[in-house]
Parts: sequence; structure tokens; C-alpha cells
Amino acid sequence: MSLPPGFLDELRNRTSLVQVVGRKVMWDPRKSNQGKGDMWAPCPFHHEKTASFHVDDRKGYYYCFGCQAKGDAIKFVTETENVGFMEAVEILAEEAGMTMPKRDPQAQQKADRRTQLAEVMEMAVQHFRLMLHAGAGTDARAYLDRRRLSEEARDRFDIGFATDGWQGLWDHLTGKGVDPDLILGAGLAKASNKGSKPYDTFRNRIMFPIRDGRGKCIAFGGRAMDPNDNAKYLNSPETELFDKGRNLYNHAPAREAAGKGHPLVVAEGYMDVIALAEAGFGASVAPLGTAVTESQLQLLWRISDEPIIALDGDKAGIRAAMRVIDLALPLLQSGKSLRFAVMPEGQDPDDLIRAKGASAVQKVLDGAVPMVNLLWQREIEGKVFDSPERRAALDMQLKSKINLIKDQAIKRHYGEAIKELRFQLFRPQRVGGGTFGGNRRGKWQSEPAFRSGTKVSMLAASEGPVEQRLHEAVVLAVALVTPEILDDFDYAIENMECLDPDNAQLRDVLLRYANSADPRGNVEMALGPEAVENLLRQPHVAITPAVRKAGDATLARVTLTEELAKLKTVRGLSEEIAEAEEDLMGVADEAMTWRLGQAAEARNKAMQSQQEEGGDFAVGSNGAPIDKDERAALDALRETIDFTRGGRPPRRG
Repeated sequence: MSLPPGFLDELRNRTSLVQVVGRKVMWDPRKSNQGKGDMWAPCPFHHEKTASFHVDDRKGYYYCFGCQAKGDAIKFVTETENVGFMEAVEILAEEAGMTMPKRDPQAQQKADRRTQLAEVMEMAVQHFRLMLHAGAGTDARAYLDRRRLSEEARDRFDIGFATDGWQGLWDHLTGKGVDPDLILGAGLAKASNKGSKPYDTFRNRIMFPIRDGRGKCIAFGGRAMDPNDNAKYLNSPETELFDKGRNLYNHAPAREAAGKGHPLVVAEGYMDVIALAEAGFGASVAPLGTAVTESQLQLLWRISDEPIIALDGDKAGIRAAMRVIDLALPLLQSGKSLRFAVMPEGQDPDDLIRAKGASAVQKVLDGAVPMVNLLWQREIEGKVFDSPERRAALDMQLKSKINLIKDQAIKRHYGEAIKELRFQLFRPQRVGGGTFGGNRRGKWQSEPAFRSGTKVSMLAASEGPVEQRLHEAVVLAVALVTPEILDDFDYAIENMECLDPDNAQLRDVLLRYANSADPRGNVEMALGPEAVENLLRQPHVAITPAVRKAGDATLARVTLTEELAKLKTVRGLSEEIAEAEEDLMGVADEAMTWRLGQAAEARNKAMQSQQEEGGDFAVGSNGAPIDKDERAALDALRETIDFTRGGRPPRRG
């Protein structure tokens, strides 16, 4: 069976040789560099103790310095699995998610045609280079001089010039005996609608050859010399050789430079890539006139685990970055991500290099930020979060983006990072004067030390209503010992007005580390273990069933729901009493009495929870827990005393 042209190249591009070989060998951690795809192991083809078997994942080849075995992923599978060539291709295609093509009896003929098309493209490269140095290329050479593009750079990137005539390249190639069908098939000319002979695709343009990963010219990009031209940059049409969404400009040289330790930089255009490469950033590439595609992203990750997207410092550059983020989120894997470097406003890499040199670009690249930071910035840019509704909308939008991530470990870490950024935005810790939010002047610091004088008993507290402080402590304790339920209550806890400053501080730190692997441990690390110990050993906290049964998510949810409801009604009653005290300075009326009664009734209903009725404890009028049996006995005693004083008879049964 013959395979269609390009299928094996695509298969090799999608296959990680390190993963394929890694199923058969144990890598030597001392010699291997996984970040660069440079791996060493004892050879699987002959017995040895030293690691002489080398895999270059970027180039897709292996070689043993002991037995001289060499090949690509397909050959490795045929040798180690004892299968034929086609069966090895089928194995790798299934792993790469590619569908095996149906039998194509004309495959060899198509492969021959692709070879012929590639030869025609190389002839065009040479013609364009000749035209650049001819009289017709005077203006083009002057333009390249103004862009400070040296002769060495022009030769290195095979830059040429397409003259302004309608059939300059056509006449040249047909004069060399090239079949007109091949010229049209290579995208170098277009058929005329007027019945005359075909005309050149590129006219009066500086020409940039586009090569595949193996260095073959597959297309051209042309920069218009006429400022009034409708298209400043024009790429070849898609052909049997060229799929613009599956290739990168400067792919092969960038892959080689990245293998030597250079950071992979993704710029916007050809001139940016050339300028970067000439300034020492050899691992620079560009998409081909379109937004980055999924296939291009996979190619980038084959070259480097963490490419840097170099953005032009304008709105269009930022928009392009945001499109890349939405594309990349579902594709993220452990160790595979992106960083973003934003050029100064109004400049691209080429502008910055010409203005301030390579060191200025290096400084921008050194400041590249992780993708999660740019995602966060996009969602908060230009917005004000001065209401619960706006904050809730932000949470919903961020959650929808994080849910696009398929890798569960990465999704969890993104959640933690967003939680940290959210904490810094809404609850910043700072010293040095000024106001919160806004321009955020002043010096920001990490968690302040927890006060060692934290009271062991809230009943001993002299500041604020005791009952409210009791419920605050229970809420925090339950959330601390069963943190997995925090996602359901974080908004309510965040908006809980803590009277005790120690409670307020503990609440903020707990919310900050809610999505971490060990929230309690992080709280103890930030505030000291005595902070948590003092909270949990308070009597009214220690006897709470949800605290005693730490980790019982169902009980914890019931408890938090009830305690938060109690807090709400207690605050409501306190506010009504405060208003009533003010009213008493004037004329009291029935409305004031009715309001107080309603608030008290709501508070009493909240106290009569199902959990308390079914548990071992009840809550007294002062908020303290009382054993239910003891309470019943006390009530019976009171009734007997009332009866002996001439009251109603005690109840029976």
C-alpha cells in the first residue's frame, strides 16, 4: 500500500520520538535534558551498561554510538515491535490520532509530482534572487538597506525580488522547459480569465521563501513595494506542497537553534523573524499570515516546551495573543505551555532592535509572563469590581475558561493561580499609606504575623456582640477542617463581616489558599500553628459535630449553611436594636416594636436548626451549648417550681 504525499511527514511531526522510545528504555537522568528533547539511555538493540543511545526529539532521529543503530520513530517501532513498515505506521498513526488513508494506487505518481513541484520552487528562488541583484531590483535593495538588512542576511534567507511585469517568472520557467501545469500547481502563476496566457502570482514584491522542516521551499511570502497595493504582504496559495496552517516560517533553523539552548520566540512577520535571528535570537519563527493554528502550536511544542509569544505593542498584537490563549487552553499538557512578551507600545521586534539593540529585546523576553497572568489580565482589564454581582461575573467567566483545560493537574494549578491573583486584587495586604485598589500605591507585603494574644474563648471577648463572634469562629473552623467544601461557600465566607480582627485575618488567608493541596497547612505556615490551635480549642468550636467529625463534607455543608444563616439574622437583630435605640430618643411607636419582634423571631427560627434538634447539644440564650437531656431536666424542674407557686401543673410524659 502506498501512502499519500505528506502523510508520513505529518505523522513524524505529530509523534514524539522520546515518548515512543521511552516505552523501551530507562533514560539516564545525568546525561539527558528533557527540556531540550536531548535524551540518553542504554541501547535497546545491544547489551550495554553505559548510555550511548541518543535521541534528538526535535529532529526526530535516534543514533547509537555503540552499535550504530539509527532511524526515526517508524523504524524504531519496526525494530522493537517486530512488525512491518505499514503496521508500524498504523501503530503510530493511532497514537497520534491520525486516520490511516485508504489505498491510493496513484500515491507514487503524486510523490513524484511533489518532487517536481519542489524543484520548480527552487528554480523560482534562484530567479528571484537574480532579479534582486539586477537593475530591476534597485528600489528593493534600497528598501532592504533602509531596514538595515545585511547582504549576509539576504543570502541566508534567500531573499529575492519579483519584477513588476505580468509574465516575468512565467517566461523564465517555461523558457527552461518547465511544464506550465507544474508552474500553476506550485502557485507561482494564475490562469487568465481573458483567455491569454497565465500571469505571475507575485509582481513588484520582495520575496521571502518559505521552507518546511526539512528545508525544502514550499511557498513564498511577498512584501509589496507599492505602498498603495491592496495587500502589503501576500502568501502563496495553498498547494500540494503548502498548507499555511501546518507550517512555520524559519522552522528548520529555529529548531536547530532551540536544540542549542536558544529560547523559541514566535513573532508576527518575516522581517521580525529575520531581525531577531540576525540579533542573535536564532530560534525565531512566525505563523504564515494567519493566527496561530492548533497544528502550528503542536509544532512549536515539538521544538520547545515553553515558546515565547512576542507580541507587537498595539491592540492588534494583544488581540492576537488572546486568540492564542483560547486555542491553547484545551491543549495544555504537563510541561507544555506558553509565555507572553509584550513589546513597547507601537513597536514590533524589528523596530525595537533597530532603535535600542538586542539587549532591549532580551529584557522584554526576560520579562515574559505565564499564560495564566495574561488570561487574568484580559478578564479584569478596564473593569471595576465594586459589587458582588460584578465579582460573581468575573468568577463565572474565569471558571468557564479554566474548564476548557482537559489536563486535571493543570486545571487545578490554574485554579490556585487565579485564586491567588483574585486575593491580591480584592484583599491586598499593604503598608505605607494611600488607599486600597485604584492605582495601588504603596508597598505590598505578604501575610502579617498572627497576633499571639488571640483569645482562647470568644465568651471572654469584650469587643462586639459575643453571639456573632461565636458563629464566626464555628464557620471558620468547619471550613478549615473540611476545606473541600470551600468552593460552595467561598463567596459567602468572603463577605462574612468578622467582628474579631483575628477571625478576619484567618478568613482572608484561608480563602487565599482554598484551592491549594493543603489549605490548613498553608494557613498554619502563614499565621503560625497557634492561630489554628487557638481557634479549634475554643469550647463552643470543639464540641461542634462538624469540627469533631473533620472531613465529613455533608455535615460540614449543613453546618455552614445554618451558621451563615444564623449570622445573618443575628446581624439583622443587632441592626434593628441599634435603630430602636435611636428611635427611643424620639417617640416610640408600634412599628418599632413590630420590627424588633420580627427580627427576634427570625433569629430564633435560625437557631432551631435540624442539626441541633437531632444532635446532642442545644444552644442557650447566651449562645453557649447545653446538653439536651440536661436542658429537658431543667425545664421540667422549672415547671414543678411554677406549679408549687400556684402556676399551671407540670406536663406529663
